[in-house]
Amino acid sequence: MPTLICRGHESREAVRRSEKKPDGRLSSFVVGNIDGTTCWSTALEGADAVIHLAARAHVMRNSAREPLVEFHRVNTEGTLNLARQAAEVGVRRFIFLSTIGVNGSSTLLGKVFAPTDTPSPHDPYSTSKYEAEIGLLPIAQSTGMEVVIIRPPLVHGANAPGNFGKLTRLVAKSLPLPLGSINNLRSFVGIDNLVDFIMTCLEHPAASNETFLVSDGEDLSTPDLIRRMACAMNRPARLLPVPLWALKAGALLLGKGDAAQRLCGNLQVDISKSRTLLGWNPPVSVDEGLRRVVGRD
Repeated sequence: MPTLICRGHESREAVRRSEKKPDGRLSSFVVGNIDGTTCWSTALEGADAVIHLAARAHVMRNSAREPLVEFHRVNTEGTLNLARQAAEVGVRRFIFLSTIGVNGSSTLLGKVFAPTDTPSPHDPYSTSKYEAEIGLLPIAQSTGMEVVIIRPPLVHGANAPGNFGKLTRLVAKSLPLPLGSINNLRSFVGIDNLVDFIMTCLEHPAASNETFLVSDGEDLSTPDLIRRMACAMNRPARLLPVPLWALKAGALLLGKGDAAQRLCGNLQVDISKSRTLLGWNPPVSVDEGLRRVVGRD
């Protein structure tokens, strides 16, 4: 919101429930639960563009009997319902934050995901996002509303949820981590770089009806990420050189095989399309972004 205002845009926020802001203001528009029946009419009135960030995500202990149904209800039906209502009231551009999981769960070392790759979603979350992408295309074609799809990898920032947040807390405690023998490369994107890229997609004419990948522009191994996080915190990085086979075996025994894959595997993205078509380069370096994560900017 502050970034939109700083760049000369009037903005409004739609949320599921009313929340007080730090300055005491209430959230702009309360829309309730997001699915195929949500009414967006009040929030969309007079809007020129929509940036759709809301999704069902980070469900670590999924109690739903059919997880894909729940992800589809929010992430697919909810997105397409919003897009249709946006087109009906004359919204010019619809920006959809998808996920790199649409491309797949990992890459081979030295290989990278590109926007033109054949999609290979690997879980209910990424499948529901891909289904939303598919559904947005005919809406754009039939209404003339411009659609922009962004597939970010893991997003890091202050108070990040999920695995990045857990890793941040472990590094902050200077606990020994058995990750010193990992030799991988992964792409990340800092929240400030992601916001800047979203703004570029909002404003740049060439972004219309395109799909983009985005990252910090520098890929890191898991040990290197930990060392640089520790440096940003002014803490020692305690990395134990546990053999990779032992690490993976232990993770499987503990039922943490997916977490081990994310820590040990490769996932690199190619942002050359974002650079060449939009003239975009990440404005914040990895190290500066990590300093901002721990409040040392």
